[in-house]
Amino acid sequence: MTAVHLHRALWGVAMVICICLSWSGSTQLAKITVRRLNVPFTLTWFSTSWNCVIFPLYYMGHLCCTKDRQTPRQRFRECCQFLGDDGLSLKTLLSRVAPFGLLWTLTSYLYLQGLRRIPATDACALFCCSRAFVFLISWIVLRDRFLGVRIVAAILAIGGIVMMTYADGFHSHSVIGISLVVGSASTAAMYKVLFKLVLGRAKLGEAAVYLTLLGGANLVFISTVPLILLLTGAEDFVSPGDMPWTSICGMAALLLVFNFLLNFGVLITLPTLISLGVVLSVPVNAVIDRYMCEIQLNSVRVIAASIICLGFLLLLLPEDWDQCLPHLRSMLYNRDQPQECARGKHLETLPIRLKETRNCNSLVTSTIN
Repeated sequence: MTAVHLHRALWGVAMVICICLSWSGSTQLAKITVRRLNVPFTLTWFSTSWNCVIFPLYYMGHLCCTKDRQTPRQRFRECCQFLGDDGLSLKTLLSRVAPFGLLWTLTSYLYLQGLRRIPATDACALFCCSRAFVFLISWIVLRDRFLGVRIVAAILAIGGIVMMTYADGFHSHSVIGISLVVGSASTAAMYKVLFKLVLGRAKLGEAAVYLTLLGGANLVFISTVPLILLLTGAEDFVSPGDMPWTSICGMAALLLVFNFLLNFGVLITLPTLISLGVVLSVPVNAVIDRYMCEIQLNSVRVIAASIICLGFLLLLLPEDWDQCLPHLRSMLYNRDQPQECARGKHLETLPIRLKETRNCNSLVTSTIN
């Protein structure tokens, strides 16, 4: 292991810890907020609006890491080219930003509604099923390669959902909460698949611009919706002084950190480690919920969460994982061969090489004569 490998591994461990803590912290703060006040849509609107600062953060990194520096306007226009030939226009906003903004809002809203009814541990474990849903939708819509191990992972995810429902005895309150979080995972999967289908794979600057556009469009076009919900009594209306701003701003800030690391962590570590941070948030939330006496860790719930996490980990395997196993086995077999066998083979071939050397010498002598 070289110093470069060690440096990359340490950055990967730090990235996993930061992603795990940011996702766990935002989930716990969101749970505290929505159980104190029934404001899931207002909280979704508020936290999504924080995405407006992602492109300025990206541009600061661009100034620090790139010698060929551009002005903010030039960099923004260059990153907007992936939206189409027209760049950033009203038509582009309506056709390529608004649908994904609706899916983003729906994902957050359903997740927050589910947190009002089930523990944060169950919500985090169930949200991990989104990766299995991504594979199933991609297999049907994008005609991705069929992989048996990913089908097994999808089956494990579905089985974990059923067991998670059974853990509380199929009570209506928990069933509704589980259904809402599973719906949130489904809309998140649809967002990822449609993004790949319509826009392809966005680069870092393009992802920063897109998330900033989502936050800006949310701030401009959807600001009237939470106001109407608060005035009509659909959500709890309280004075600004009575709002739990600490938990609200903390949740929005941690969610911003989570989205930033999720999109820009590939600069310093592997995507697999980034996904691993999401899985590790399940045991972290379990410890917090157990400490706050909000969850009963029975055997069925533990097995269900473990099955879902196992399915998530199976989905992280590369497509050619079955081809890598024989190569790895051959490497381990050659490494484990005893040195005596190699020395014995060397001694066995020594007389043959001596005979070849004598023949070569005699040939050279006859040629000289």
